[in-house]
Amino acid sequence: MQNRRRFLKNSLLAITGTGMARDSFASATSKLVSTDEGKKFVYRTLGKSNIKLPVVSMGTGNCDNPNLVREALDMGVKLLATHEFYQQGNNEKMVGEVIKDRPRDSVLVLTGTGKGLEIDFKNGRFGPGTNTDVFVESVNGSLERLQMDHVDILNVPFAGSREAVFFEPVLKTMEMIKKQGKARFIGIASHNIEHEAIRAAADTGVYDMVTIAYNFLKTNQQEMDEAMQYAADKGLGIIGMKTMAGVYWDKEKKQPINTRAALKWVLQNENIHTTIPDCSTFSELHQDLDIMRDMVLTEEELMDLNPPAVEATSGLFCQQCNRCLSQCHEYIDIPTIMRGYMYAYGYRNLRLARQTMDKADLVHLYCKDCGECQVKCTMGFNVRGRILDIARIQDIPEDILHFS
Repeated sequence: MQNRRRFLKNSLLAITGTGMARDSFASATSKLVSTDEGKKFVYRTLGKSNIKLPVVSMGTGNCDNPNLVREALDMGVKLLATHEFYQQGNNEKMVGEVIKDRPRDSVLVLTGTGKGLEIDFKNGRFGPGTNTDVFVESVNGSLERLQMDHVDILNVPFAGSREAVFFEPVLKTMEMIKKQGKARFIGIASHNIEHEAIRAAADTGVYDMVTIAYNFLKTNQQEMDEAMQYAADKGLGIIGMKTMAGVYWDKEKKQPINTRAALKWVLQNENIHTTIPDCSTFSELHQDLDIMRDMVLTEEELMDLNPPAVEATSGLFCQQCNRCLSQCHEYIDIPTIMRGYMYAYGYRNLRLARQTMDKADLVHLYCKDCGECQVKCTMGFNVRGRILDIARIQDIPEDILHFS
């Protein structure tokens, strides 16, 4: 915990020392605009696309209320981020219904699909079993559910390594989809080894965007920031996800993270052109959008991002650094399991947690027979305890998960 406190203290010194927190928003890349409703929105340009967006957009993965999406659009949100994975395609259907009667150029839609991809989640690679015909078919399915002939941004998910980003079958297929007009812009989404994936995406000369996990709990901030600067200099649009760092410090949800401060922290980096925090309530939506009124991160808010002093906690967010893999005798896909743990206890999304756990392919629960876990997690997680805890979700019947 002390290391994280020192890290956050140094973050504040870096921000205030460069004038970033107070002065950067007057630069050419950020623009403060008052809307008709009196809301103040800060806009940044999404790389070489020249699209100007509010720095706070909306992730719809935890939302099943179409009125909440309508409210977001009515308040000035321009970009909705969905995925065929969310709610088994029903999230795309909801988004499509909400926007079908609005002018097409008034809303940007980001989606993605992993169908047809043989994904090595542990190493962030795509395997030889990848079927690009299935991938294209899935993209067509997304367009049908969204009731669109094209999306604005199409992402390839789980591209972590340079090898995955340059994987020719997928790269060529994404180029083809863009040339066919099914996506205006194409990009990758990366949960692990992000700094490598960001640089690789910039080097392809093909991808327009990167969507990356970025928040105050990540310990490789310098690597990430340098990679984002590299990509931004080459004209890539950069979209921040997982900005709330798991929402809670504890699985009992008694110690919430100051999510307002967490989102402000992300927005101090002007190379994050927009963010897609998930919203499931009107109060969450209003809080997120209200941040643009005053994006200065105060010292008090920064201190709120320290773990609670009353009880040692490592939080729920796994930064997917993959250092645990080589330490585990059974080479269990710990990062994917930890992501499922966060979805269950932080996001309260049991269906997404179960789908994620299924990808971890935890057929045998080796941890039961492992006397002492050898894994030393960089985030301080009790790895064995968390695996034994979240593994129980595999026993919940699908029909019950459907109502979660």
